[in-house]
Amino acid sequence: MTDWPSPKRFYEVASFRERNGAFRIVLDGKPVRTPAGRPLEVARKALAEEISAEWAAQGEVIETDTMPLTKLAATAIDRIRLKRADIVGAVTDFAGTDLLCYRADEPPELVARQTERWQPLLDWAADELEAAMTVTTGVLPVPQPAAAIGHLRDIVDGLDAFHLAGVSAAAAAAGSAIVALALAAGRIGAGEAGDIALLDEEFQMERWGRDSEALARHRRIRGDLEAAARFMRLLDGDCSNR
Repeated sequence: MTDWPSPKRFYEVASFRERNGAFRIVLDGKPVRTPAGRPLEVARKALAEEISAEWAAQGEVIETDTMPLTKLAATAIDRIRLKRADIVGAVTDFAGTDLLCYRADEPPELVARQTERWQPLLDWAADELEAAMTVTTGVLPVPQPAAAIGHLRDIVDGLDAFHLAGVSAAAAAAGSAIVALALAAGRIGAGEAGDIALLDEEFQMERWGRDSEALARHRRIRGDLEAAARFMRLLDGDCSNR
């Protein structure tokens, strides 16, 4: 994801202004530029409000890790418009080894939990995305049907740069293109996406105990999914907190 360095705060007021149908983020009236030097602007007023709020909330030092919507917008502007084919390919690669397709064969409790939480999304992908995926047990790679992967690639390639930034971030966080597309479609929310992505690990922690490193990693994954979900909701004009 595109990132800035972390300089000291150099502005008083963060806001935005409309220009040619887009909303440009400004600091003390001066346009914010992405790391590649392009204007930081978005198509939705609600998203501009949220991004400017991230800048307004900064303290003496700008902490970019607390600005996920800003970073996703900059990623769309700087990276995806220049390397679109690479990003589409990376998301499609997640489909080729999608988390939801690799199931345990024991213990029965985990098998049942995976079936209950994962299979409905695969059924949705088969019905709504024309992508019937192959499910296997174990960790050895299994080839996915070329038609399914082709349909998923076409769907991902049809996204605009900003939605693609959100889907790419969600797929990387979840290890699943299906989860990312379900999140983008509103089929699931960020909390459910996190539960699905972390199902195996949280099952193991229930049995063997929790450790601080794993919990910190889980918080990062859930945070990335929440940011991607909120980014896409704002792009779609949905300001709710689903």
